[in-house]
Amino acid sequence: MIQVSHLTKVYGDHIAAKDVTFSIDKGCICGFLGPNGAGKSTTMNMITGYLAPNSGTVEINGVSMQKEPIKAKKMIGYLPEIPPIYPDMTVLEFLSFAAELKGILKFQRADEVNRVIEKAGLEGVKTRVIKYLSKGYKQRVGLAQALIGDPEILILDEPTVGLDPKQIVEIRDLIRELKENHTVILSSHILSEIEAVCDRIIVISHGRVVASAEPDQLVKENNEVQTFTLVVKGNASSAENALSGIEDINTYKIESEQDGQVKLRVMAKRHADIRESVSVKCQEAGLTILELNVSYVSLEDVYLKLTSESYYKELLQKEGITPDDDELEEEDGE
Repeated sequence: MIQVSHLTKVYGDHIAAKDVTFSIDKGCICGFLGPNGAGKSTTMNMITGYLAPNSGTVEINGVSMQKEPIKAKKMIGYLPEIPPIYPDMTVLEFLSFAAELKGILKFQRADEVNRVIEKAGLEGVKTRVIKYLSKGYKQRVGLAQALIGDPEILILDEPTVGLDPKQIVEIRDLIRELKENHTVILSSHILSEIEAVCDRIIVISHGRVVASAEPDQLVKENNEVQTFTLVVKGNASSAENALSGIEDINTYKIESEQDGQVKLRVMAKRHADIRESVSVKCQEAGLTILELNVSYVSLEDVYLKLTSESYYKELLQKEGITPDDDELEEEDGE
């Protein structure tokens, strides 16, 4: 549905996007992650046709954004971080105006406006002036304008920013519903939101795509070391003797010993699963395992790793690239 190939965008001496390449299948909700200044908004603006790339191509359902921009843009609904709404209009007036701008025929306009009002949950406020609406309803109005014309693709930039928890849940549920008939690109800094609604995640850092996978797969690929908390009934000396006989243990630390119980933090060697070995050795030593909790890396851990300076430098070294100091500095904006 979306094919992005080797997109590059340069502002003066700053490269905002570098050889960005990815594809998104129909019906997918794709999370677009990256720190401020990483190139997310620049890339989304190039996908929508708002910005022209210095090089590279964008195809929307097989239609070139560069060669047939009007045809390609008709298939996209876009909600920027700041909704493009007119505060002095009522909801109905604004959505009717947006429908006219999008080329909806006059005799179809009222039905289309009513359709998106129902979809976005705006029935109760459709006659109200937008500036008097809550932040949550303003976001819904922005989303409704993106839905006008029933575009196959929706690009949503920080759709829940500034909302309270209840409003976040409502918008999140609405995005899930949209998956039935739309392909969605969702940019957000709220990782729990991305994890909850997205089928796939693309991480961009320093203008480059550094990861692209399903959320579970991304976490699994980066869960290199097994770490767990072990609580046994016995003494510290017996626990140490039992663990010292397991060669796949990298390190362990006794965190406490009281009331005949020993609590340890154990870390395995890379990619080793030591749970069975620990169980057998403890049993042989006459230790009863009271607790064994494995700690897996979170999506937040993975995100911080993939967007770190050290990971970026390592990535470039693998490609045989020596980055200029200026290219490694974080930009304040895009």
